[in-house]
Amino acid sequence: MGRSEICECLCHLRLISFLLVAPVAAAAQTLAPSAVPSATPTSEEETIIPTFETQKLARTYILDIPAPRGQITDRNGVPLAQNRLSYNLAINFPTPLDFSDAQALSFVREKIDKAGKLIGRTLAISDQAILRHYRNRGIMPLEIAQNLSQSEHEEVKDNLPTGMIVRPIYVRAYPNGKLAGQVIGYTGKTGRNPDGIVDNHETLWPETEGREGLEQTFNEMLAGKHGEYKLTFDKDGRKTSERLITPPEPGYNVVTTLDLHLQELAEKALEAKAKRGAIVIVNPNNSDILALASWPTYDPNLFVPSISAEKFKVLQDDPDIPLLPRAYRSSYPPGSTFKIAVGIAALESAAVSPDDRFDCVPAIQIGNVTFHNWKKGDRGALNFVQALTESCDTWFYQVGIKTGAEPIVDWALKLGFGVKCGIPLRGEAEGRVPNDEYMKATHGRRLLNGDIANLSIGQGDVQVTPLQMAQAMAIAANGGTFYQTRLVQQVQTFNNEIVTAYQVRAKRTLNLSSQTLDELRTGMVDVVNGAGGTAHQASLDNVEVAGKTGTAQWGPKNKERTAAWFGGFLPADQPQYAFAALYEGDVGSKVHGGSTAAPMIADIFKEIYKGQQANGRQRRERQPEVRRAEPVEEDESD
Repeated sequence: MGRSEICECLCHLRLISFLLVAPVAAAAQTLAPSAVPSATPTSEEETIIPTFETQKLARTYILDIPAPRGQITDRNGVPLAQNRLSYNLAINFPTPLDFSDAQALSFVREKIDKAGKLIGRTLAISDQAILRHYRNRGIMPLEIAQNLSQSEHEEVKDNLPTGMIVRPIYVRAYPNGKLAGQVIGYTGKTGRNPDGIVDNHETLWPETEGREGLEQTFNEMLAGKHGEYKLTFDKDGRKTSERLITPPEPGYNVVTTLDLHLQELAEKALEAKAKRGAIVIVNPNNSDILALASWPTYDPNLFVPSISAEKFKVLQDDPDIPLLPRAYRSSYPPGSTFKIAVGIAALESAAVSPDDRFDCVPAIQIGNVTFHNWKKGDRGALNFVQALTESCDTWFYQVGIKTGAEPIVDWALKLGFGVKCGIPLRGEAEGRVPNDEYMKATHGRRLLNGDIANLSIGQGDVQVTPLQMAQAMAIAANGGTFYQTRLVQQVQTFNNEIVTAYQVRAKRTLNLSSQTLDELRTGMVDVVNGAGGTAHQASLDNVEVAGKTGTAQWGPKNKERTAAWFGGFLPADQPQYAFAALYEGDVGSKVHGGSTAAPMIADIFKEIYKGQQANGRQRRERQPEVRRAEPVEEDESD
């Protein structure tokens, strides 16, 4: 909302204030009086200390006008949450308020009947509610229909029965519907419509407050400051003046790091190819979150002006849990994407060198347990780049055990796993990197070789959020700088004055050797573009993608599900984007990172790089793989 819209908003608020208090006349005796220290009384504005006996002699009231809520925008200023004008239909009682109960009910029922026929709604208001309002708040309009549709408003605005008004108020609006809904969150009323005696500094209509997402985190900044409207009555209850004392101050605007176009592409990819999942895209050069997408999601407009209990129950009972932001509030076993951390640990601790070779056999025995590779055939002796390209499990079992638990855990933590990223959203999952303390507390033992083998391929007790995965890929992409992940750039007034700025901040530098970085980058490029790579479906014609697939099972055996991953960055030589894609499989389904998660990333960046020439070094031509005689499982499946 720009300055012109805000000014228009304030003009509307003056109109709103007038409409809200217009029916006030000689019946002010139903108001609960109180002194107003901030107002200087005149002969016409005598202030009386409230007592039961003096209720009928009330003089002055200050009513609060809720402020327009601030906007939430993407990084380019495109609105994600803003305000719109809404219309409520209300009844004005004639004054003085001398109806009997029967007359009040008859008056209201006649108006409700006419209004219902006019707008085509069934309007249900109990006799008790009508009488309570009349006795306590008769000078205030009685709302009978909220949030009129455009057609309803057009129908009533020129055909209002006598004694009825249309009250304009501002309500929250989410112009992009579901898009980024789980990040933005939603609002709800701070309380039910008041039905007691009108009191000083009561708001003219119920305020809204953030209930989820950024709406909740930045609620105080978004809410703005109340305005004040003063009403004065003489001793006989006749209104003598009404005026706006203080205009409301609009709430501050929250400018996020999101790129609405990228967010839209991510959600479209999820909707097209995943029943459940998440995609996170960050800028590896500063860790700005460009897309934070979860699927399924919900439309925050459902909560405007309020959501019915029935509709909310539908959302809560949906087995796919659309209210769950999987991108940052769910954690999963990372599968083979975790081999990035294991490889760094092995190379940086000098447990292995880039040229060391280990046999990629179909299975190895560790203790009394047989650990299998995802491919059934013997792939021969492989070095790190080859093992990462083919995602050979048995290679990483051996290297993980040779490296030891401590370096793997240490490097996993350095990459940001097992710790919240610190975004300003409630309920971020911490994930887990199991160490000896955790294993002793949970399983009654330290990490044994079998546990290290599981950890080395991202299985067992390790848990990672999609946001953490994207953060780790960003660190690998930029050469080892761990930036504080950022979702909000700044908070500013509607005059664009900065109130709070969240600066780009490097938390630490990992001091990765150039050799380790070269090996890692080469292996990740070959995962997508090499002959034996597992992520061919993520390759693009005009930009080189570097990545790592992963497939992991979790849950009890009879309800086991699969998490299919693809994480990485692009362009490979000068990364501008780091990403993580997660596909959450159904119970019993066979899904793989290369065939389900990788294509979603391809769909997004085909659109981003559409029409562009090859960027940086040319994408290497994929050579046909020389098949071995032994049978293998599905290609590109890990």
